[in-house]
Amino acid sequence: MKIVSWNVNGLRAAMKKGFAEFFNEMNADIFAIQETKMQEEQKTWSFDGYDEYWNCADKKGYSGTLIYSRIKPLKVIYGIDGFGYNYEGRVITLEFDNFYFVTCYVPNSKRELLRLDDRMNFEDQMRKYLLDLDQLKPVIYTGDLNVAHQEIDLKNPSSNHRNPGFTDEERNKFSKLLESGFVDTFRALYPNKVQYTWWSYMFQSRQKNIGWRIDYFVLSKRLMNTLKDSYVHDQTHGSDHCPISIDIF
Repeated sequence: MKIVSWNVNGLRAAMKKGFAEFFNEMNADIFAIQETKMQEEQKTWSFDGYDEYWNCADKKGYSGTLIYSRIKPLKVIYGIDGFGYNYEGRVITLEFDNFYFVTCYVPNSKRELLRLDDRMNFEDQMRKYLLDLDQLKPVIYTGDLNVAHQEIDLKNPSSNHRNPGFTDEERNKFSKLLESGFVDTFRALYPNKVQYTWWSYMFQSRQKNIGWRIDYFVLSKRLMNTLKDSYVHDQTHGSDHCPISIDIF
């Protein structure tokens, strides 16, 4: 099974930059998208063979998540446990026979960390939700998690300390999630590999590869024996993020 995740930073814009070609090339079983920045009714395209599950923010042009799936889920849950943060369209869960699939666009803490307290609350709610799911079935959790966990996960760790996405608080929350029974697939397979998933649009950051790894596939630990590989598609353009994928089962 191939699963792909991509923060497209506006799906309509990404469609003009090769998204459909990449989507068809990947031929994924499940394709998760973050930051759609649109309402479902604004869509002017479709992909044959896929069911679509949209969670659009109340505020137009903001946030939003989407899953394309070839496999019919048993159940679809929008928001954290069906309600939390659903007004921003940040979370979708699909329940399948043998696992839960959760995609998430984690809130950014914003400049001067104006939203850090809210971010901490989100992290606690999400971790509890994932642990509750994990008691029932193993979990595949993916998306733009908006944190560079270790110093290897960004180009300039010292100058970015206390910047959004690299605060001690955010990193500690991610550590706590992993310590509770989950695994960062890419780092588990490639402990010393440097690849990034996001680059600022400023200062020619992508051309110079001044990036951050903030997009993840996180698995329940007991799924690791079914994981074949974890990829960062850093040569694929169309957004300030690049896609990531896993082969599993």
